[in-house]
Amino acid sequence: MTYPTVIAVAAVSGGGKTTITKKLRERLSGSEALFFDAYEFEGAPEYITEWVEVGPDYQQWELDPLIEDIQSAQNASFLILDYPFSYKHEKVKPWIDYSVYIDTPLDIAMARRLLRDEVGPGVKEELTHYLHAGRNAYLEMLQSIKPDADLVVDGTLSVENIVEHIIKNLSSEHH
Repeated sequence: MTYPTVIAVAAVSGGGKTTITKKLRERLSGSEALFFDAYEFEGAPEYITEWVEVGPDYQQWELDPLIEDIQSAQNASFLILDYPFSYKHEKVKPWIDYSVYIDTPLDIAMARRLLRDEVGPGVKEELTHYLHAGRNAYLEMLQSIKPDADLVVDGTLSVENIVEHIIKNLSSEHH
């Protein structure tokens, strides 16, 4: 049985994970993609900010549905995961061949998130929440996920440049 090369794409919320995952799926022939946000996981904390405040336990998340989908993707050449935890979850870690962290400045990520989520009149409340609690979740990503990545990409680059950079580095790593 052969498994695809599994590429995990991590970033803060609004950092470009989904966009880059979709673009990589288009560019890498024979690839498939899985999106973390498409799953309902047992053990997932109700409030991410509180989870981060008490010291995030990545093993708390029951990621078996994602692992099962990774295991069943045998016909793909590449499997791209839109997945925020990189190598932090011990049950997923062995399946990841290459981890990319998109290093997007927090102000840009927040602006993208506000535009994506169309918060409308709730912008003030969203920003207040970010300043008082949400920012810590972003900082957790910078402190825990980014240092473990095999490749850190500048999140201010264009989508095409980010994808090219990943493909170029992936080729040099795996050939």
